[in-house]
Amino acid sequence: MPYRPSKRVRKSLIGTGVVLALAGLNAPAAIGFARDQYHEYRIAQPAYLARYGSWHIMDTPRSYKLNAIHAALLHTGKVLLVAGSGNDQVQFDAGTFTTVLWDPRDNSYKKIKTPADLFCAGHTQLGDGRLLVAGGTARYERLDGDVERAGGRMLLKNENPDKPMRLAKGTRFTSPSGLTYRSDFAVTVPAAKKTGAGARTKVTAGESTVFVEAERKGRGFVNGVHSQYEIEGLRGKDADNVYGLAQKLTMDKQDFQGIRDAYEFDPVKEEYVRVDPMDKARWYPTLVTLPDGKVLSVSGLDDVGEILYGDNEIYDPKTKKWSKGPTRYFPTYPSLFLTKGGKLFYSGANAGYGPADRGREPGLWDLKKNTFEPVPGMTQPDQLETAGSLLLPPAQDQKVMVLGGGGVGESKKSTGRTTIIDLTADEPAYADGPELPVPTRYLNSVILPDDSVFTTGGSKDYRGRSASNVLKAQFYDPGANAFRPAADPLVGRNYHSEALLLPDGRVAVFGSDSLFSDKANTRAGDFEQRIEVYEPPYLHHKDIDRRPVIGDGPERPELGAKATYEVKGAERVAKVRLMRPSSVTHVTDVEQRSVQLDFTKRGGTVTVEIPEDRSLVPPGWYMLTMTDREGLPSVAKWVHLP
Repeated sequence: MPYRPSKRVRKSLIGTGVVLALAGLNAPAAIGFARDQYHEYRIAQPAYLARYGSWHIMDTPRSYKLNAIHAALLHTGKVLLVAGSGNDQVQFDAGTFTTVLWDPRDNSYKKIKTPADLFCAGHTQLGDGRLLVAGGTARYERLDGDVERAGGRMLLKNENPDKPMRLAKGTRFTSPSGLTYRSDFAVTVPAAKKTGAGARTKVTAGESTVFVEAERKGRGFVNGVHSQYEIEGLRGKDADNVYGLAQKLTMDKQDFQGIRDAYEFDPVKEEYVRVDPMDKARWYPTLVTLPDGKVLSVSGLDDVGEILYGDNEIYDPKTKKWSKGPTRYFPTYPSLFLTKGGKLFYSGANAGYGPADRGREPGLWDLKKNTFEPVPGMTQPDQLETAGSLLLPPAQDQKVMVLGGGGVGESKKSTGRTTIIDLTADEPAYADGPELPVPTRYLNSVILPDDSVFTTGGSKDYRGRSASNVLKAQFYDPGANAFRPAADPLVGRNYHSEALLLPDGRVAVFGSDSLFSDKANTRAGDFEQRIEVYEPPYLHHKDIDRRPVIGDGPERPELGAKATYEVKGAERVAKVRLMRPSSVTHVTDVEQRSVQLDFTKRGGTVTVEIPEDRSLVPPGWYMLTMTDREGLPSVAKWVHLP
């Protein structure tokens, strides 16, 4: 329903003239009050709502508020909001990990038991409707000056080909000089591999890594010399065969560390189900669904806080197991989009960790050949970190857009650049699009049923520094290649914010993790826990009650076949789309896509043609939407392409 001002506001408006008269006698504050009242009145007018839309903050009970780091729309219509420890060291130390299931239809909430710290994991939609969540946090970072115990990577070797060696958490490692360190986690060192026979027998030691810390505080435990370490508790041949090696153990900055854990979230039972862990621990990975329904896990920080240089893995939902994927290096949370033919397009957008001069160039990745073809034309290529990107609607056009972004790390650089590439061109290259209203990092972009792209929030500086949140939103029209303004959001959003399309056509926005709460950058920021919902102009249309209504029809239409649906208002339908639900974190949403469907109308029915190309419609649940000539979209009907 369109917003109507409260009685209090209407009374205030009646008195606005009086306030303005008094303002000349006493009062910048009175003038400001009058302006606020007039603004509230103006944005509530039907003409304004029909042009710009409206924002509303949801009433969330205190017990269900959380630091939303991850958001995914499930085929039940509910939204999974995952915090894990929520970028909160206190919660991490206490083992308090949080997930909340939000139902936007009635604004109800449910807490979900969270089995591990899924903070900064990767996630993607599976073909059966479950959500795969992999990786997360094993240990929080410690900055320069905050490190109290020397530590670092320990390479473990096992030269025994007959058995692996399991080392418990807290295992002690002693250097030749007597310095002792303890492992942070349990680890298994695989058995050595034996090849050849007789005099040609060759034994290759099994290897694993673990992060170790000095038993006591202080610089006296810094060891800058490459050393071999004895492992306490091992005897005889085990002591000879299994040992540790470390280049150096220092008090330098220690980064976040990842975990190997993987889970499928079951939307029907509303619970996490553990599956086989990944081979590599990952923090800040990207997960992307492939045409055959398998999932590729890419990049991340490992279990000692170092970036993985190309060790990627593939998950098979049928076996619930992981296998080695093609080797290719990317910075953390790379934006990888499945394109027609099965190649992945790396837009260049990413969320951070990794050297500034490696893996940042956009291009097409052929997984079968494991080749990478760079694409030219990117403006300001040094400002792709924290950029947004998406596969523009309709997906058949194979155009990818990059919006905003900033410099590597805590750089103050930000850009209003947008750029678009047509992957169907003979020689694909980026070409600049329209500028954003202001330079923006952390911009969230959501595809709407009418083929427009709604973009909102972000900040000009790193993590909203210097009170730089951008309280603006806009629509991008792919046909006109232009922006037009939307209503301004009520809440500023930057790092750790998410936005996604709801089945009824609204957009929900979550999170934000400002570094500071004041312009002078003297007070620590607070995590934004309010949920804000945007109602686009089409929901304020004077004829909204005439929006199409999709009725009976197949829930599991066949690929490459036709499917007929009863539709109220079928004669007015102008567009039909299959919209893949979002799974978004750190401004990275490689799931959302809008697929154009050819259709015919007859009587009160609409018959659609389902594409057969799995690289265009990867397995999973989709929102079927129909939009009429006035731009009014239906409430989505969920259909399953398993």
